[in-house]
Amino acid sequence: MRSTPRWRNVAGARRVGRPVVVPALIAVNVVVFALTVVAAGSLNRNDASALFQYGSLVPGLVTDGEWWRLITSGFLHFGPIHLLFNMFALFVIGREVEGVLGRARLITVYAVSLLGGSAAVMLFSSPASQTAGASGAVFGVMAALAVLALRLRVPARQAFGLIALNIVISIVVPGISLVGHLGGLVAGAATTAALVYTPARNGPGLQIAAVSGVVVVLLALIGVSVV
Repeated sequence: MRSTPRWRNVAGARRVGRPVVVPALIAVNVVVFALTVVAAGSLNRNDASALFQYGSLVPGLVTDGEWWRLITSGFLHFGPIHLLFNMFALFVIGREVEGVLGRARLITVYAVSLLGGSAAVMLFSSPASQTAGASGAVFGVMAALAVLALRLRVPARQAFGLIALNIVISIVVPGISLVGHLGGLVAGAATTAALVYTPARNGPGLQIAAVSGVVVVLLALIGVSVV
């Protein structure tokens, strides 16, 4: 018997149909936002809720042992505009990246980018600062789009232009965590490069090892920040 070879993309992932991960991530962020709004009794001051205060990233509290904030902060947003901008960017860019990388690899890029943004905040922000938002993870997905364009040898000008525009916005608009955005950007680029430049023909073992190396570096940087 003969079988038709299964199509795999540049990262070694099988062809996916309709995006699943991106809508799921958006849904989780919206649900968490709604919970904070209900708890706070305010749409624009949802950060006053106990849930928000318990999950936002405060470096000093992470140093005291509240490690979950490194992750939970990525699903909290300061008001509806903050949420809308991040979810719109994720919707537009994330679907493209999911179509190329596949579902599992997109989740990997998103998660590591989120951790990268938190690591940068831990290293460079005040211990008493409060940070929240999916921006670090979204910047990582932007970086993934740029790396994929380079790997596939297609024009990358738009991807880099989008990144540059968002960095400028992060600098100009007050109250935005530039270091968190840059941390997610670097982590996303490194993770995507580990996925698309590491041979996958013999299985995902080398990719897992390469991505694990990125995570270990991020965890080491967080460890340095709490010493």
